[in-house]
Order: sequence, then C-alpha cells, then structure tokens
Amino acid sequence: MPLRQPNAARHETFERGDVAQLGERGVRNAKVRGSIPLISTIIEPRGPDMKDNQMESVSEVYRKTQETEIRIRLNLHGKGKHEISSGIPFFNHMLSLFTVHGFFDLSLEATGDLQVDLHHTVEDVGLVLGEVFNKALGDRKRIKRYGYAVTPMDDALSAVTIDLSNRPFLVYHVPGAHLTTDTSFTTLSKEFFRAFATKGGMNLHINVLYGENEHHILESIFKSCGRALDQATSFDERLSDVRSTKGTL
Repeated sequence: MPLRQPNAARHETFERGDVAQLGERGVRNAKVRGSIPLISTIIEPRGPDMKDNQMESVSEVYRKTQETEIRIRLNLHGKGKHEISSGIPFFNHMLSLFTVHGFFDLSLEATGDLQVDLHHTVEDVGLVLGEVFNKALGDRKRIKRYGYAVTPMDDALSAVTIDLSNRPFLVYHVPGAHLTTDTSFTTLSKEFFRAFATKGGMNLHINVLYGENEHHILESIFKSCGRALDQATSFDERLSDVRSTKGTL
C-alpha cells in the first residue's frame, strides 16, 4: 500500500560529500533515481513550566525513489514513543530499542523492494533517519554534542561514542565472524549506520568489545546508539551557543 503523498515537496541534490560517503550504489542512485523529500522542522515548547532550553524539536522527512518510499517523523526530546513499520520485523525491533533507550518519539513507515533484498530498505532508512535528526538539531546550539554509552546484552557488550560535529565518519568494529556474508544483519547494519552518520552529520564510533550471539550484539549496539544520542542531543544550560571554538558546527 503506497504511503500518503506529501502536500509539498522539493527535489534533493546529492552533494559531493554525500556521494563520497555513500559509495558506488549512492553514486549510481544519485544519477538515476533522485529523491523527493518533504522536510519540515518545528520547534515547540513542551509546556509553560519548562526552561527555555527544554524544547521539542520535531522534524519530518519524506523520501521516494525507485527502490524505496519512506516517511519519518521525529521528536528529538520525547518519551520513547514509537510506531515503526519497515517491512523487516527484526529491523523494526532494533529501531524500537534505539528509540526507547534514546527517549525519542519516532514514527517511521517504509516500503521497499524487499523481493530484491533487504539492503536498499535498510540503507535508505538510515539516510532518512539521519536527515530527520539533522533537521531536528537545527543549528546545534546549546547541545552537549558528545555522547557515550556502554550497554551489555547477555554475552555481548557494545560501546558507542558520538560527536555531533557535522563531520560524517563511521567506525564499525564487531567480531569478524558476524561479517561473513553481505546478507547478515550485522553487515546490513553497518550500511545503515554509515548512511545514518553521513546524513546525520556525526562521528559515530561503534565498538563491540565481545559477543557471540548476533542478535545480542546488535541489540547492545542499537541500545547504546540511542543512549549516546540522547546524551549528545541533550541541552547543557551552561551553553549559549555551539560547543565549538570555531563558533559553528
């Protein structure tokens, strides 16, 4: 069933940096498919009893290509509410963990060419999710910028470190036994996080210290990512501008 079409849309162009980060498939798709996102960012007070720097940052992005159709709405400072439908049950589970442990409110609806494989949908959700975070962050003033979380899940332990620097970079270290095939979800998750870091404008370092069960490893990664982002996107009342000696991010 097709997603509801937006009332307004604008065409997206791929910048050189995006293409460099996305790799060969991103270059090919930038040429042949394009994307038509609806992008809106709304900053709303959470209530009269809240401080000035405790605001809701709500953003929505719609993106349609020849391979996927995705709409995501995000409240950056929410309560962990989520409605997620990607067509991939395990991916839904991981994104739910990310949302709940990051205290984001997330509505995500995606359809894709799953008859081909899962890759297009997983990567494109990463692109749109990164973009919606980037829009919600706005000028990035007063946010803590850095986040770090270590989360155990039975046999697995993962550490995620984030810098919302507007400089995309991914480090992804997991036990090599789980990167044996292109279709393993550990491998697909690397493509998701690369796309997410690129569009989200962040240094994202994922280090799995140890683990045997792939489900447990991925669960600890997604939980840690949510927790680290919650920390990095939180406001620091000591700040009045961006946390940078350059004066901009």
